Amino acid sequence: MTAPTLPTLPFPLAPEGGPPCVFETSGGTLRLTGQAGTDLFLDPAGGGTPPDAGRLAGVPPEGDFSLAARVRVEFAAAFDAGVLLVHAAEDRWAKLCFEYSPQKTPTAVTVVTRGTSDDANAFEVSGDTLWLRVTRAGRAWAFHASTDGQWWRLLRYFSLHEHQHEHEADARRTTVGFLAQSPTGQGCTAWFEEVTFTPSAPADLRDGS
Repeated sequence: MTAPTLPTLPFPLAPEGGPPCVFETSGGTLRLTGQAGTDLFLDPAGGGTPPDAGRLAGVPPEGDFSLAARVRVEFAAAFDAGVLLVHAAEDRWAKLCFEYSPQKTPTAVTVVTRGTSDDANAFEVSGDTLWLRVTRAGRAWAFHASTDGQWWRLLRYFSLHEHQHEHEADARRTTVGFLAQSPTGQGCTAWFEEVTFTPSAPADLRDGS
């Protein structure tokens, strides 16, 4: 299956991870279906097998940027999610998720993985749609979410320490992209609509802009 093209993205997307996801594009919308049991989460308690999930990602241009999308998820099982993903290495990544909680409530969730993952629930959402935005500002990353695509709530400000690993022989450039996960379910479909890429970061990450 050839990689999709989104006209608003200035970089190509390519399949990564496995089992592979199923995807199709229509104009500026990406429809992505992840298979059963897919996840990217390294439990801080240890144990289990290393997770993986088919996804679409690519290397963005250098410098600051913001990648945003209106995410709609066909929720069915706990932890089903549509995700914007930042992937720096096999043990360093971050997820901005629109996720179905065990209480069957759509929720904005963030996960940052540096050797092991954390799990931070931000706020509950009424309905099956949420705007998500990933920003790179210098050496830092920021995750925002919005219920209307206008006022953005800062959920996470963090580093994946890419600059500390640039000397590694196997280091690769950080990718960003899209994921539909279904850790406990039989698969999950997410739509990423109105995808936008801005080659800058907001002047103030905390003022709602």
